[in-house]
Amino acid sequence: MPTTGQYSDADGQPRIRFERTFPHPVHAVWSAITDPEQLGQWFPTSVEWAELAPGAPIHFRFDQPEYPDMSGEIVEVAESERLVFTWGDDELQFELMPADEGEKCRLAFTVALDAADKVARDGAGWEACLDALALVAGGQRPERPMPTDAWQEHYAEYQRRGFPVGAEVPESHG
Repeated sequence: MPTTGQYSDADGQPRIRFERTFPHPVHAVWSAITDPEQLGQWFPTSVEWAELAPGAPIHFRFDQPEYPDMSGEIVEVAESERLVFTWGDDELQFELMPADEGEKCRLAFTVALDAADKVARDGAGWEACLDALALVAGGQRPERPMPTDAWQEHYAEYQRRGFPVGAEVPESHG
């Protein structure tokens, strides 16, 4: 299973960038990242917001009671093109572009992390989430909780590629 994340550290800000082409049009992928019900099917938490507008607060709730709720804020919205929001201390950027005459969607997803030791762990997690996003955009429901075998493969590959490690790995992944 290939890993698609590319690590960089720009001005002391660790980042992971993923680029994928989904066999679905932009509107299907946009819906999967902006409709809270669909988003909750592939994102690590449920997601709640009152409006999809810059400055609007976001609330994230994990299914597992041992993880506290998180908050964030919508930073930028450009309908069917770009969505940026904070997730705790990280910033998530989704950029969508039509591909193959609009039949497909090219997604560039960048995560700006608050700590470098999270790169391999979080990169592996986002790989699994993006796999589930492809299913949701295609009208399918991914397995919940997400299987950990894919996460473990991605994590091992990121370690092998020298991505920073050190953040605590949840029990379910280890």
